[in-house]
Amino acid sequence: MMLKIFVYGCVLLVSMVMVPIRAASGMEVAKEEILSSLKDQQEVAVTIYNENLALVKDQRRVALERGKNRLAWRDVSARIMPETALLRSLGGGDGDGVVLLEQNFDFDLLTPQKLLDKYVGQKVTVIKTNPATGAESSEFATVLSTNAGVVLKFADRIETGAPGRIVFKAVPDNLRDRPTLVITLHSSGAGQQPMELSYLTGGLSWRADYVAELSPKDDQLDLNGWVTLTNVSGTSYPDAKLQLVAGDVNRVRHEMDFAQDGRVMKAMPMAAPAMAEEGLFEYHLYSLERPTTIAEQQTKQVALLSAQHVPTRKELLLQGRDYYYRSSYGDLGQKMKVGVYVEFENKANGLGVPLPKGVIRVYKKDSKGSAQFVGEDRIDHTPRNEKVRLKLGEAFDVTADKKQTDFQKVGGSGRYNYIFESAYQIELKNAKDEAVMVKVMEPVPGDWEILSESQVHKKEASNTVVWQVTVPPGGRSILNYRVKVRL
Repeated sequence: MMLKIFVYGCVLLVSMVMVPIRAASGMEVAKEEILSSLKDQQEVAVTIYNENLALVKDQRRVALERGKNRLAWRDVSARIMPETALLRSLGGGDGDGVVLLEQNFDFDLLTPQKLLDKYVGQKVTVIKTNPATGAESSEFATVLSTNAGVVLKFADRIETGAPGRIVFKAVPDNLRDRPTLVITLHSSGAGQQPMELSYLTGGLSWRADYVAELSPKDDQLDLNGWVTLTNVSGTSYPDAKLQLVAGDVNRVRHEMDFAQDGRVMKAMPMAAPAMAEEGLFEYHLYSLERPTTIAEQQTKQVALLSAQHVPTRKELLLQGRDYYYRSSYGDLGQKMKVGVYVEFENKANGLGVPLPKGVIRVYKKDSKGSAQFVGEDRIDHTPRNEKVRLKLGEAFDVTADKKQTDFQKVGGSGRYNYIFESAYQIELKNAKDEAVMVKVMEPVPGDWEILSESQVHKKEASNTVVWQVTVPPGGRSILNYRVKVRL
């Protein structure tokens, strides 16, 4: 068989011509490459980790010959880590032994430009058509360069550009129409064999996305979790057994990674059963109970969990700083923003399962029943029975004015034994038609003591003092306190 390749403009044409093959007496004819594609696939399982990493287990039936075989395993991920590839026979019989000799990952894909690049320094045939008569003529040329255009050397001249159809005698062995793992192996038996290729790859990732809806009184929420899958690995995984690992798996970082190409096509959320969860080492494994197709260049969502009427607590927080306990500052801020937080416990009401890290987006219905977006926050991996705390934004109608009313050094002479006394006034204002509770949290450095205060404080931690201040509707409340700090 003779292969003829034509390049005309940007179009690649391939034709095959059957020619007789003769083998010299006593000489062995080389075996042809055995091609395996998705049509041979019996089963595929994909386990995706958090950090752009996946484990693929691809089972196929492959027709091998006894002895040495050159197997081209097509439709692997374009971002495969070849050093992790493991091919094994699933036959189990004594005659099904397979010994791996060599493997090569061919990821240089066939295009007119790549074909020209491979022929730099080699001869090609250039076919021209006479525009007046339609007659074709051909002559040989050597490809000198393909940088920013084609440079061809003919017998009597040098031309740039492609003056006609360019004919190549063959496709280089390492130039493929799709990513291919070429495996040289020795088989002790002949015939169809079940085989499994497993490998690690980039280009497959997942994240958890959550949608929560607050109740009218902000004391409950409904939470739905989705797994968002993204595939830019260069191939599809039809009817795959899907598993996801939640946890921070340690990886050795390589100096060079494959580039991530292609754009992600978003898909609408689809109905799907919840995923089964189990412990795996020090991580958590989520398994989809039905096969799903993970198409190339696609983002898809699979249901993870659903929880209703989860008890929730809303908090307004004014967070201080520790720097102004060390020196004189005066005015510390006007119309300071008060943060809005909601928190709930990961237990009961459909929760009580490990929550993978992701983004929780929170909505609340308006007076007409339309859900409106009110904020979002990112959570880390959260075990069962742990608290989830979300910052949704800043309060519009609740503000604060803060100032330092006194500061003095009362003792100390060295660098590390100063004693300071300082006093502060915090005025909280509420423009709402209902009373609000504001948590005032001050991080106080060193060894501290509250000398006086207009409201009773709580020592929340060794360096944290907290006041819970009620602000009346359309009114204001003032918090005054004096503190001694030993640094």
